Amino acid sequence: MPQTGAAGDKIFRLILLSAATILLLIIVGILLMMVQNALPSIERFGLGFLTGREWKAAQNEFGALPFIYGTIVSSIIAVVLAVPLSLGIAIFLVEQASPKIARPISFLIELLAAIPSVVYGLWAIFVLAPFVRNHLGVFLQNYFGWLPIFQGRLTGIGMFTAGLVMALMILPIVTAVVRDVLETVPQAQREAALALGATQWETTRVVLGNAASGIAGAIVLGLGRAIGETMAVTMVIGNSPRISASLFEPANTIASLLAANFAEATDEIYLSALIEMGLVLFLVTFIVNALAKLLIIGVTNRANNTRRA
Repeated sequence: MPQTGAAGDKIFRLILLSAATILLLIIVGILLMMVQNALPSIERFGLGFLTGREWKAAQNEFGALPFIYGTIVSSIIAVVLAVPLSLGIAIFLVEQASPKIARPISFLIELLAAIPSVVYGLWAIFVLAPFVRNHLGVFLQNYFGWLPIFQGRLTGIGMFTAGLVMALMILPIVTAVVRDVLETVPQAQREAALALGATQWETTRVVLGNAASGIAGAIVLGLGRAIGETMAVTMVIGNSPRISASLFEPANTIASLLAANFAEATDEIYLSALIEMGLVLFLVTFIVNALAKLLIIGVTNRANNTRRA
């Protein structure tokens, strides 16, 4: 019997190792495929591809800078808007709310993550864009119009609207991760802070300090989600390869470019340029998500070590 059990353990371990290896091979295969197909563009444009500002398929002129700019700026807008709200919701659910209130709110937040991207895009077109054009944009220009980022035409379609809809889409992800991170903080730390005379807010600050790296990981994870968002952004960003200081002007992102133009790419160099854009997006998303995972693992390990001590 012991020998049979040992053989079963080896088979089980081999199956798990095979599953993990297959996943790694798929990732490596995707990366190699993209590099191979992007070689014509890489050889022709070199590093100038990343700094070029013109995207003219008819003249075989391709520059990635407007799309990199749009991806970064729209993602930053989403993170800046979503993170404070996500932190507030997570702190309320873990530190303040009773289980009767926390459970339904958590369910509703998780439900937001299950809504398809195209539904967010439709809502943004018919509700969010008119609201930005007629109300929010007017307010920002009236009171902050002296800033270049709030100048320009108010059409409702542009970088700012895309950032808003992405903020709503990453909110449940950041909230869920921050909530889990806060729950890993040992209860003994809260009790110790209260025993020393700390107020509820001061106790929460202690908890946030201990969970800082995990919260940072949640933020970076949300950033990675925003960087790769496609359909909802494509529907409201305007799909214009321009770099403008105004957030109300149309723009474009790497993911939106791929979604809107890949079917039209018939020339080899055009297709190669699009694949190189996808390679850039792949590498950026991979690095951002890996960084987030390392930060979350760090705070979890510290919490476990504290419990053992």
